[in-house]
Amino acid sequence: MKKKKSVAVISMVRNDIFFADKWIMYYGTKFGFENLYLFVDGMDQKPPNLAHKINCFQIAHVEYSRAKGDRKRVKYISKFSHDLFEKYEIVLAMDIDEFLVLDPLIKMSLSDYLSSDFKSSSLSGLGLDVGQHTTLEGPIDLSKPFLSQRAFAQVSDRYTKPVIALKPLEWGSGFHRIKGKNFTIDPNLFLFHFGLVDYFKAKENSKNQQLLSSGWKRHFDRRFLLFEILKTQDPHEGDYFFKKARMYFKKRRKWYAWNKPATLKGNTLVRIPQRFETLV
Repeated sequence: MKKKKSVAVISMVRNDIFFADKWIMYYGTKFGFENLYLFVDGMDQKPPNLAHKINCFQIAHVEYSRAKGDRKRVKYISKFSHDLFEKYEIVLAMDIDEFLVLDPLIKMSLSDYLSSDFKSSSLSGLGLDVGQHTTLEGPIDLSKPFLSQRAFAQVSDRYTKPVIALKPLEWGSGFHRIKGKNFTIDPNLFLFHFGLVDYFKAKENSKNQQLLSSGWKRHFDRRFLLFEILKTQDPHEGDYFFKKARMYFKKRRKWYAWNKPATLKGNTLVRIPQRFETLV
């Protein structure tokens, strides 16, 4: 039997503690709580309830614009991941509301799958931006799987991120690319983004004055378009569209942006297959 590779998981959180305990339980169950590293950005922030189960570090917050803050954060995590490679064979890094999922059609655990031999230096799952269909779906219940309560997502090039590092690398802003390296989308992995999984929680977050003063308004305005898309567009069946999107992302990349997927246009809304319901 093939030996499992050692995996570390990193994230940083500020003003988004809503997802932190779920992040800890999800990745801790899959890779071991002792292999999770979470940075709480700011001494004014409340640590997650489950912080005692993992390696949790509270660090001083430095106020930057949204774009500069994102670059600084990713640079910090990239440097920290280099140190982790002295102990681990694989490092995952993502935002606190992002969950890497293996297609359940592959009858393996996520840790076993990542222990396979890959030729690339990084891997990405197909990005699925999950939102609340406010006409059909109620507020999220944190005690239940998210995907048992949310049926739709937008297939997203922005969230098709190379969150899996198989050797020391430098992530670009927001973990959207690897600097100077190729981009490999795995055929069996998905990255579920839950930032808009609950309408009222997202609206509340968008009123945070500290975020607004740092330049987040345009980001919120652009992101909230998903709520309208969910109500007005007809979804594709997920499995039909997933294969099509992966091929498009790979084949239509621009020569000057070959280390990230091509921009996907048109109706990219899908119905999430039921087999994912209990996974996150």
